[in-house]
Amino acid sequence: MSGKIIIFGATGGVGSTLARKLFAAGHALHLAARDATKLTALGAEFSATTSVMDALEPATIQQAVTDAGSPLKGLVWAIGSINLKPLARLTEVDFERDFRLNALGAAQAIAAAAPALKASTTTASIVLFSSVAVAQGFAAHASISMAKGAVEGLTRALAAELAPKVRVNAVAPSLTRTPLAAALTSNEQMASSIAALHALPRLGEAEDIANAAAFLLLDESAWITGQILPVDGGRSRVRTKG
Repeated sequence: MSGKIIIFGATGGVGSTLARKLFAAGHALHLAARDATKLTALGAEFSATTSVMDALEPATIQQAVTDAGSPLKGLVWAIGSINLKPLARLTEVDFERDFRLNALGAAQAIAAAAPALKASTTTASIVLFSSVAVAQGFAAHASISMAKGAVEGLTRALAAELAPKVRVNAVAPSLTRTPLAAALTSNEQMASSIAALHALPRLGEAEDIANAAAFLLLDESAWITGQILPVDGGRSRVRTKG
């Protein structure tokens, strides 16, 4: 394998699960996240180099890429937000923060890492994260849907721009049991009601999303680029009632 895989948001539910999966398969990692304590522990667990960074601070994104070194085999932007408010309660700050966390930060990371990704002796891979809320219109999702819609546009544009040296794809999950989604999933009545809306009637688990991300990162998906992979229990496409 040529180079490390850098995971931004490595201490989150999906990021840490993906790191564990890649480490077990023998891949070298560079982990970047805001929580220094958790990051240090993960770095020790996975024999990984680390960088403390903040997705709202571009200089720290650049520093994380510099710390990771060159070449890079892969990049994952597993940083995002779940900001659910009706339009009347959303502020300019909400929209800007969601856009920067989900889309702009990813673009900045890729711009910084592009030379190292192109230096890989095999085709490098980038994985971003969208949401089922882009394919399906949900109330109170205006800000996050707009931001994740930008992620999907970025995925396709960069798949064209960085080909053939770098592949770019995104995973679009439905609601998944991670710390980020705890406000929704910790209420079992609410969680069960949402789970029942899926053709496969359960919520996602971090492992479901990490499995898809690992597939898109590695050579098993070598002829896939510019795609948005739904991992959503069928919610974006399938209706079992009505």
